[in-house]
Amino acid sequence: MGFYEDIAEALDRDGIEARVNDSTLFVPITSELEMQFVAIDAPIPAANVYVAVADVTEDDEEFEAALVGAVFSVEDAVEQVAKHVVTDQIVTVLRDILEGTDDRISDLEFTQDHAEPLRVRAEIGDTSELVVTLTTEDNVPAASVEFVTFGDDFEDLLDQVIAEVWGEEADDEGEPLDPDRQQAFNALVQEVAQATQEVLELGTFTDFDTLFDVLAVAQSQARDWEEQLVPLDDGWEEMWDEDWDDDEDEDDDELADVVIEVVPADDDDDEDDGDDDLDGDDRDDDGDDDAAATRGSTAGR
Repeated sequence: MGFYEDIAEALDRDGIEARVNDSTLFVPITSELEMQFVAIDAPIPAANVYVAVADVTEDDEEFEAALVGAVFSVEDAVEQVAKHVVTDQIVTVLRDILEGTDDRISDLEFTQDHAEPLRVRAEIGDTSELVVTLTTEDNVPAASVEFVTFGDDFEDLLDQVIAEVWGEEADDEGEPLDPDRQQAFNALVQEVAQATQEVLELGTFTDFDTLFDVLAVAQSQARDWEEQLVPLDDGWEEMWDEDWDDDEDEDDDELADVVIEVVPADDDDDEDDGDDDLDGDDRDDDGDDDAAATRGSTAGR
């Protein structure tokens, strides 16, 4: 019983209730779900961990606890409970979002992402969607919210994709695609979306009541955000490119000036030979001197 008592005390410090009954430690997660720790006969503290429906009788034939792990220390037990508490919180808020149980989002219809089960989307405004992604970090549940709007070219590009995938059958609605063509179509649609979308990050929230307030605000601001979230046009890109080229040219000129200052013109030879280097003889003499200087410099290296 010492192992159970240590677990119960640790959970109590975290504000989690636990009770011992018939050699089993019960930890309620929700009114419908509980965790059960059943001691293992071992030379070290050990227990199997089960998740079960709460408040059922032993005679209930449909009752079956599911083994979800084993723990060998108080810390492991507390960690297991924390994970299941967080999981339940995420499942609860996910269900509330999908079912629209909160009045603040009753006009939004969210659907679950097929690839990311903890991500939901809802169409909003004219050409936008609201994306909510649920995560956990250090056993703390959180929800990240994005407002994603698509550019004016999205529909045109999407029509091109449909024509490319379906070909002449593009007007035949309801005609299913084979798996390979469906996969290709989904990939092309994703590329079109990424190429035309603008994303407004609305933040990450651990207070889910605040989350629903944010979703309500996003719904009311959707069309204003759509008008203001526009991509930089080609004129901006050309201007940046020109500025970058000008900066490079200026840098090249500055570098040339530095080189000229560090390597001054060869005036010493003129002073030494007292000649203005205008006639051919002088040029030959200077050439000989320069060649000799070059050989000496090379030999020094």
